[in-house]
Amino acid sequence: MKVTLFATCLVDMFKSDVGKATVELLERLGCEIDFPESQVCCGQPTYNSGYVEEAKPAMKQMIDTFQHAEYVVSPSGSCAYMFHEYQHIFKDDPVYGPKAQELAAKTYELTEFIVDVLKIEDVGATFPGKVTYHTSCHMTRLLGVREAPITLLKNVKGLEYIELPGKENCCGFGGTFSVKMGQISEQMVNEKVQHVEETGADYLIGADASCLMNIGGRITRQGKPIKVMHIAEVLNSRA
Repeated sequence: MKVTLFATCLVDMFKSDVGKATVELLERLGCEIDFPESQVCCGQPTYNSGYVEEAKPAMKQMIDTFQHAEYVVSPSGSCAYMFHEYQHIFKDDPVYGPKAQELAAKTYELTEFIVDVLKIEDVGATFPGKVTYHTSCHMTRLLGVREAPITLLKNVKGLEYIELPGKENCCGFGGTFSVKMGQISEQMVNEKVQHVEETGADYLIGADASCLMNIGGRITRQGKPIKVMHIAEVLNSRA
């Protein structure tokens, strides 16, 4: 099975270890990985700020870049969802409308792909420690991926899973929301960190680098002894 990796901007620029873990994990599960270097930003920050037309050139490039992929997999529920949103953005475009529908149909978030397409619930990972999991908004509410990451985590050898109180609450990032509504965002992430601390977990796990950077930054500023990791890194762990 050939998988084309949609790495995302944050993974490419800030969280390269997540990209590496994603590739190693998928290869271990029998996938052949392709990485088209022509991929750019999916246009989500611009689109969510209301600049729809300005975002379309980047979106069209991404549609063309992944046009010949068999499966598109991303270690980000938020960015994977944006590919699904393209079909609505270009619904009246005679050229890019059909292409956008095809892209949406073959695009998956990493854990969704492993569980729903590869039909694997135990990836053979070993990760000793107490962990809790943050359910990012776009991945859960819009993409609809809820059970796959939890299923995979619960099958990791040595891992003790603790459910996060108020898991349905946003961490306060929301892309440009954290910039435009800084004070509100701060209170939201403070609440999230408090809930993480209440679990007694050693690790906070998530599937979106953006949320993890936001929560992790607050954890660091508050001096909490909680480590933050992307789920790809946990699932790729063998020790």
